[in-house]
Amino acid sequence: MITQKQFQIYEPKFERELFGNFDENVKLIEKNLSIDVILREGKVILIGEEKNLEMAMRLMEELHDIVQSGKSIDRQQILYTIDLMFSGSEDRMKELEGTIVITKKGNPVQPKTHGQKEYVSIIENNDITFGIGPAGTGKTYLAVAMAVKAFKQDEVTRIILTRPAVEAGESLGFLPGDMKDKVDPYLRPLYDALFDMFGPDKFNKFLERGTIEVAPLAFMRGRTLDNAFIILDEAQNTTPEQMKMFLTRLGFGSKAVVTGDITQTDLPRNKQSGLVQAIKILEGVKGIGYKELTEKDVVRHELVQRIIKAYAKHDKKMEYKENKSDKSKRGR
Repeated sequence: MITQKQFQIYEPKFERELFGNFDENVKLIEKNLSIDVILREGKVILIGEEKNLEMAMRLMEELHDIVQSGKSIDRQQILYTIDLMFSGSEDRMKELEGTIVITKKGNPVQPKTHGQKEYVSIIENNDITFGIGPAGTGKTYLAVAMAVKAFKQDEVTRIILTRPAVEAGESLGFLPGDMKDKVDPYLRPLYDALFDMFGPDKFNKFLERGTIEVAPLAFMRGRTLDNAFIILDEAQNTTPEQMKMFLTRLGFGSKAVVTGDITQTDLPRNKQSGLVQAIKILEGVKGIGYKELTEKDVVRHELVQRIIKAYAKHDKKMEYKENKSDKSKRGR
């Protein structure tokens, strides 16, 4: 039975946020809840089956609360809220409140999923944190935000960014310039995050003073890093020796975050990932936290979630075939 309900709009801002550019947000809601949404005389008219309308009304209330709290609505937030509602967990949206830092443009950086919220909490409560997950889950960006927060609150005196210089399945050949020029291509995601939070001018000033340090992982050997927030990115490309070397650099008053995606290792096939090994060896060690983010924590285009799921399904199928083949060989 097709019925309709009305949701009163009291603020023009909510109307703009709800509908989005070219009504893209409303189209997303209509598609996912199988309803029609119409704006008429300052009211949102919801048309559809009764069970879908009840959920749509709850969604309107959640989105209205988000806008009233000063946040913006985007596609990812709408999809995540709908996902929570289908699982009966929409009340948990309020748990995501809390800004880590404000970007140079004045935008708040805050967790957008419960997985991200837990990740941030683990970083706060541990000296070393392993953040594992696929592309787009915010593991690197949130680590940088936490580093900036610690720096601004005088908890650390410098930020150190490092990454193994392993190319993603292709050879870049000879790179001209000094050390910074050579490692820049590998550390670009970290630069982009710091540009967002400090602005290019302040970032370059901190870089010149050594307050922000960028170096390939090999340059960490023999050092003790005191009063620093250290981020090791793309850690799946470290060897076991490199990972042990890095983890033992931690000095007094320091905090480290190790990020990586164990499904995208660019090491030679005969080389074990130092990240994979470290997770197994350090399980249960006090002061070390671990958080695995999943496709549900992806905050890029929703297609990225579907790509990650498809690859995970493919990997499981290949693993099953390999195990079956091994058993067959042993049975001969």
